[in-house]
Amino acid sequence: MIPERIEGSGWLVLIGGGEFSFEETERADAAWLAKVSEIAGNEGTVGFLPAASGSDDYARHFAVYLDEYFERSCEVIPIYRPRDARRGKNAERVRATDAIYLGGGVPDHLLDTLQGEDGEGSPVAEALRSKLETGGVLVAIAGVAQACGYAARSVFGGKTIVGFGWLRHGVVEPNFETGRDRRLRQLLEFPGVRWGLAIPAGSAVLLGPGGAVEVVGEAWLATNPEASLVPLESSPAPN
Repeated sequence: MIPERIEGSGWLVLIGGGEFSFEETERADAAWLAKVSEIAGNEGTVGFLPAASGSDDYARHFAVYLDEYFERSCEVIPIYRPRDARRGKNAERVRATDAIYLGGGVPDHLLDTLQGEDGEGSPVAEALRSKLETGGVLVAIAGVAQACGYAARSVFGGKTIVGFGWLRHGVVEPNFETGRDRRLRQLLEFPGVRWGLAIPAGSAVLLGPGGAVEVVGEAWLATNPEASLVPLESSPAPN
């Protein structure tokens, strides 16, 4: 079995966690930036969404990091509240970039901001999904990577909540440590979930068109709450 995401010609990049300021995500960042270059050349544009953390400093430091390490510019797209996600101008900013980086933070904040309390979504959420469908790169790290799945773990009481669903019936356990799989197995028990990824900090799983999978570092796959974790390996799209 390979991890299954929504169809499209773009790339969904799930980074397990780590501090870019300590160079812990450098290999993962080089991998997704290479995809941006393949799609749009070295001038491919990157946008940063701060909704999960609400921190201007985070966005600013990340932009400096991309410039110093990869000579890439980064535009901060000011989405902090649900009303920001409803603005057509912000959705157009998302669509105009070749890659969007969803900065780390609280999954609940990101989901509430982009989906709204009623769960009906927003123009920005639609623009992010279209990034995967039409050939862009969408990057998510740590808890925000978990929000990309079918379900995620809330910071409020640890309850399981519905994610964006960009992974078909799949969930993600970021910052994974070998031997500590209890929380992943709890996510696997959520109704409708059929598989899960365990991704350590510094590692990344890149899910591309047609079922292509690339792994930076190491990651594991489980197909039910009782199943053994199997090492996930890179594989091209099936013919």
